[in-house]
Amino acid sequence: MSGFGNHFATEAVAGALPQGQNSPQKTPFGLYAEQLSGTAFTAPRSENRRSWLYRLRPSANHPPYRPYGEPRETEHFARRASPNRLRWDPQPWPAAATDFVDGMVRWAGNGSPLDQIGTSIHLYGATASMKHRCFYSADGEMLIVPQEGGLTLITEMGVIDAKPGEIAVIPRGVRFRVELPGGKARGYICENHGASFRLPDLGPIGSNGLANARDFQTPVAAFEDLDEPTEVIQRYGGTLWTTTFNHSPLDVVAWHGNLAPFKYDLARFNTMNTVSYDHPDPSIFTVLTSPSDTPGTANCDFVIFPPRWMVAEHTFRPPWFHRNVMSEFMGLIHGAYDAKAGGFAPGGASLHNCMSGHGPDQASYEGAVKAELKPHKIDNTMAFMFETRLPILPTAAAMQSPSCQLDYDDCWTGFEKPQLP
Repeated sequence: MSGFGNHFATEAVAGALPQGQNSPQKTPFGLYAEQLSGTAFTAPRSENRRSWLYRLRPSANHPPYRPYGEPRETEHFARRASPNRLRWDPQPWPAAATDFVDGMVRWAGNGSPLDQIGTSIHLYGATASMKHRCFYSADGEMLIVPQEGGLTLITEMGVIDAKPGEIAVIPRGVRFRVELPGGKARGYICENHGASFRLPDLGPIGSNGLANARDFQTPVAAFEDLDEPTEVIQRYGGTLWTTTFNHSPLDVVAWHGNLAPFKYDLARFNTMNTVSYDHPDPSIFTVLTSPSDTPGTANCDFVIFPPRWMVAEHTFRPPWFHRNVMSEFMGLIHGAYDAKAGGFAPGGASLHNCMSGHGPDQASYEGAVKAELKPHKIDNTMAFMFETRLPILPTAAAMQSPSCQLDYDDCWTGFEKPQLP
């Protein structure tokens, strides 16, 4: 299936979807009907997200949840916000076999899942597939950005394969298991506590461009009929909880609605750019946006910096020096970022908070002002940004990590003062 925001209908067994009503007295094959609501019942029709699931067992059939081990150090943000610019090297692979859940480390974030605003930003590094367990977040939808190694996401609503260069989004509350076809994988996660991600409005761009709805893919129904103990781990209120079902909860035989997991190939992004002069704002690279209660100011934007032609005349072409009311967390999937000559490696990350000055390092600046302004293709690269209206607090683990570059500020030293007439 493909599309974005459409109403989908899919069944793994012919005839499993009821016809004419969502919860008839007797469902086909005796399946249990369940509505998964991603918005309030009374949300406007254009905003309302929900799907009907028809499953082998009621999802309410489980014992109480209990805390998942001891509270993790990584669940807590730093005690106070810092205006300092931060950058990290790629994280080392886990020394022992580690699955997606145990390899997920909260790195930064803002807002509160209990207030349903803000984001949590995680890094993940996994070297083992999940077995006899699955995971979901009650705190927000999960935008997963693979950086190295592919993921097979076996969800309640079907299977998604996501490789580096693609993204996958799992709605709030949808359970899934992660398998590693290549044996190991790492990447980034934006756990969005606010309004669901959607395509940005195009305004003067018109009806086409940026990410096109037809390129988003949702899975076809697939289910597990397994009567064996399965651990179910959830994130709730910022911490992890666990229980054990006596069956696999990935047992949805059929579903229909407009709330579903999806994936998107970033190579399909239709890049807009200037063909005259000046470097445009990075908002023209927005793939998905989570709106806030302030029109035009996002709870979170997901922005990419893909291969593209640079043709602007009389223009400093790399990203300019900048201070922003929004806060920016960046990652690099592959290649090099055109505003940094070194130090920002694939798998690494940087954080530039509200009104923290940032921009090209000295080497990138010198190269840009001396470059012959011919049409130039920026190629073999893919960087991204989680941009959010609230200051982003790193966790204690991020601040204490050996990967934190304590000399990051040095990349902006050495700029000479111009001589005025």
